[in-house]
Amino acid sequence: MELKPRILIAEDDTAVRTAVERVLKLEGYEVITTSDGAAALNEILAREPDMAVLDVMMPFTDGLSVCRELRRQGIRMPILMLTARDQVTDRVAGLDAGADDYLVKPFAIDELLARVRALLRRTSVSASLGTLRYADVILDSDRRTVTRNGRGIDLTKTEFDLLELLMATPEHVLSRDHIYENIWGYNFETGSKSLDVYIGYLRRKLEEDNEVKLIHTVRGVGYTMRQQ
Repeated sequence: MELKPRILIAEDDTAVRTAVERVLKLEGYEVITTSDGAAALNEILAREPDMAVLDVMMPFTDGLSVCRELRRQGIRMPILMLTARDQVTDRVAGLDAGADDYLVKPFAIDELLARVRALLRRTSVSASLGTLRYADVILDSDRRTVTRNGRGIDLTKTEFDLLELLMATPEHVLSRDHIYENIWGYNFETGSKSLDVYIGYLRRKLEEDNEVKLIHTVRGVGYTMRQQ
């Protein structure tokens, strides 16, 4: 029998934590629960779950700090943040901390399950990509490293995932909606500039030594990776 993934829930609201635990168990997942960030870090390091669901506001250590520490230690499991705040700036803060997705309370259980499935599925796909090469850029999905013409490039998790998505289908135009769904699991509000900001970060790092531009904007559609 195929084993379902193990998911850690860190949430200080007992009612929310119990409800999420119950529905995940009904779906067949193995569930670990904690009520504060410090305990969440200890459980993750000790039991190595396949995914974490972290509340932003928790005692002792908040969810963003937990997320940053996990990424600092090189732990790449998918992380879904739960929060009562729905401003774009709050979402970006979570994504910058290394979270993979962001769900605003109150949320529908069906949406939570869909986000969990999507994150676990994307992790499996990413793990199967191996090494990607385009022009003079080499991306190693297993080691999470990127080089260009032999020069190492230090990327945040979101920047790495964005580059990986572009390199998986070079010379194909990816729509903004497609990128948002694959990198963040949902579309930001109409008019959001978050994707453009991350593309800007990525371009500056890839073109640091005046290398040839590889990431191009297709006006009204999205982005593509191609050589001029």
